[in-house]
Amino acid sequence: MTSDISLAFAHPEERAIASAPADPRDRISLRDHVVEADIGAFQQERGHTQRLQFNVVVEVRPLPKPLEDDVDRILSYDRITEAIAAELAAERLNLLETLAERIAERILHEPQAMRVFVRIEKLDRGPGALGVEIVRARASVPVQALAEDGSAEALHPVVAYLSNEAIASDDLAVRLDRLERSGKPVIVTVGLPEGGVPETGQKPTQRRVDLLAIEQNAWRLAARDPRCVVVATRTEIDWAMKHGQMVVWAPSKIVLDAVDGPKAPARDAVSLAIWLAEQMAAERLELHGNVSAPAGSRVPVRVEPV
Repeated sequence: MTSDISLAFAHPEERAIASAPADPRDRISLRDHVVEADIGAFQQERGHTQRLQFNVVVEVRPLPKPLEDDVDRILSYDRITEAIAAELAAERLNLLETLAERIAERILHEPQAMRVFVRIEKLDRGPGALGVEIVRARASVPVQALAEDGSAEALHPVVAYLSNEAIASDDLAVRLDRLERSGKPVIVTVGLPEGGVPETGQKPTQRRVDLLAIEQNAWRLAARDPRCVVVATRTEIDWAMKHGQMVVWAPSKIVLDAVDGPKAPARDAVSLAIWLAEQMAAERLELHGNVSAPAGSRVPVRVEPV
């Protein structure tokens, strides 16, 4: 509890570190940036400026090419202060919450920004600082399907990780039935099979071996239930989602082809499932088995013990 309390009042950068996913990103930060603004819902706040203090931390995607010391290739600190100034200038607001939301949204429009922590505090409303803090992440683009009226409908799947215990359990069919009844597209993921996996002694080759071992486990699951169709490409996943077909993810191609792929080892199957859930803009991730999710998932996580 003490650590939770300390973290609640820590700087956003400390909270970003504590809630980092298995593949933590680079961060840039703006600390103790103070400006004056006319803001507030109370009558006595109207027509008077007051000091606002901003602390902002932005997690950014890795650069795909060398920096070459070129400022145009990075997310500049000026973009953060410009976002603050632009939203303050747009209109007078009553709530810090609204201002924080708009600043976060503007920052996340930057191509490199992936997640942003925004803390805003009023410094002149009492003996201490009164404020709000929000965390927002870049939303993945969901798969689109045509609704009955011809309009586009976003599909947010349920991603379900099945441990080896869940795959072998007598209630496997019941679990799959329950996933189907969610009314959402279902993407199933698995981890390494029971038993040993060959060790290569080199990270790149070991990653490929581990991914192939996961795919063997996917076929093992497919043999237990005909609904579990193994797929390897994003095109196959998208097609299955649009047609209401449950699939099991064979990860090698998508992971190895990804420009900004998962940084965790392939044998960390839960982190791999989280990465896929975030890429697919999933409604939630279900973990079936005696496993726990690392901090920092940008989709809701539900644990379903075996």
